Amino acid sequence: MMNQRRLGGTFTFPTASSGVYRMGYGAMRLSGPEIFGPPRDVDAAIAVLREAIASGVNHIDTSDYYGPHITNQIIKRALHPYPAGLVIVTKLGARRGADKSWIPALSRKELIDGAHDNLRNLGLDNLDVVNLRVGGFTQPSEGSIAEPLSALVELKREGLIRHIGLSNITSKQLQEAQKITEIVCVQNFYNVANRNDDSFIDALAQQGIAYVPFFPLGGFTPLQSSVLDQVAASLRVTPMQVALAWLLQRSPNILLIPGTSSTSHLRENLSAVSLELSSDVIAQLNSISAKTMAAAPPAH
Repeated sequence: MMNQRRLGGTFTFPTASSGVYRMGYGAMRLSGPEIFGPPRDVDAAIAVLREAIASGVNHIDTSDYYGPHITNQIIKRALHPYPAGLVIVTKLGARRGADKSWIPALSRKELIDGAHDNLRNLGLDNLDVVNLRVGGFTQPSEGSIAEPLSALVELKREGLIRHIGLSNITSKQLQEAQKITEIVCVQNFYNVANRNDDSFIDALAQQGIAYVPFFPLGGFTPLQSSVLDQVAASLRVTPMQVALAWLLQRSPNILLIPGTSSTSHLRENLSAVSLELSSDVIAQLNSISAKTMAAAPPAH
């Protein structure tokens, strides 16, 4: 089993009694192609989850709209009854269409029904952390989130949710949310090439709020950078390992949830925690986002 240092150390959510290791696991890819339907090999998906836990991972990110329902059912089949200390973080705010589309689901009824779907398919009496997912696919959109957030607060009062987080939000929306309830984590799009949230991460760190970058390796379009490739080659590791190590060194409140359906890729991801990047390497990697910004078309 990997020790605490190798799993990136721990982070404790506000008001939580114990911490999670900073290197977690994202379960999105356990379902079928396009995150829809069953996987080609259910036993392989179960093996990935069990190996993650055996390696010390105690933070799993999921949602009942992965599949839909299938990913959570696989998690339950693989790990229930759950080991002590395991924190399962899920999301509400979307649903899947029959055409595999991603459809916003932010009405009170949709959010409450979604919470009960998660509880049922995970086999839980309450959910450790629920993120309210708003905005577009990778970028936030302006506007109040008070109405959907109030539904999660209601579920928290009923004891069905322990902690509330937010996903795909702006700093202004966080401020609005904090006037309504405590927020323990923010999950936004961020990686070595996409750094719009730099100042947001620093502000969250000062408040002791976790920042969980989704698509830490680029998501459906994997990160591609000659700088990243060159650094990886010089260190004799993979570009993805470098990208994960950079995130761990970026800020102590960053928690990682790289996803994979392969045990070999899982091992690669977990081993990134032992990769120490020098200040010169960090400077090289920091240049990637500058080039990305320079190449981006002007806003309209």
